[in-house]
Amino acid sequence: MTPMVDMFMLLLTFFMLTATFRPQEPTQVDTPNSISEKITPEQNVITVYIGKENKVFFNLDNGEDSTQHVRQKVLANVGAVYNLKFTPQQLSKFERMSAFGMPIEKMAAWIDAPNEQARTVLQTGIPVDTTDAATSELANWILYARQANPKAEATIRGDNTADYKAVKQVLDIFQGAKIDKFNLVTNLEKVEVKL
Repeated sequence: MTPMVDMFMLLLTFFMLTATFRPQEPTQVDTPNSISEKITPEQNVITVYIGKENKVFFNLDNGEDSTQHVRQKVLANVGAVYNLKFTPQQLSKFERMSAFGMPIEKMAAWIDAPNEQARTVLQTGIPVDTTDAATSELANWILYARQANPKAEATIRGDNTADYKAVKQVLDIFQGAKIDKFNLVTNLEKVEVKL
């Protein structure tokens, strides 16, 4: 009995130390209800969040093979468009971080922020003023995310109270990036069947 308890404690300790927790979302998004039962994929996902104040946030994962360093490549490429360089330490730290929403000029400050509260202050939303790929930051994030991971599926997670104009701007950017197929994240609505 004693060896079994020791083994249980070792396994419990191992799982507690190696578990990775889901990162916190940049904003609370209360998604609308629907009856669709399609489950969003766990990997190879590009997610655009549209918050209550019509702020836009962006997230992408490292795909199936984390040795490809997809997030590092995307940050380096988007930074190059705006003549910004990131240190190897910043690129490595960014790879492990969650969703973000700020102009690219504030990205280094967000990565180097000492705590989560300081990062939250910088989350002002990604500019989506124009659909022109040369000037739209969101379009550049999507473009380089798709280049770094061609298998990635696009997903929009919009708030119930988000303004239609903000959603339309994101949809226009998707169309400009030639993304015609994407997922809309919703809550499953309970439906009663009457005979």
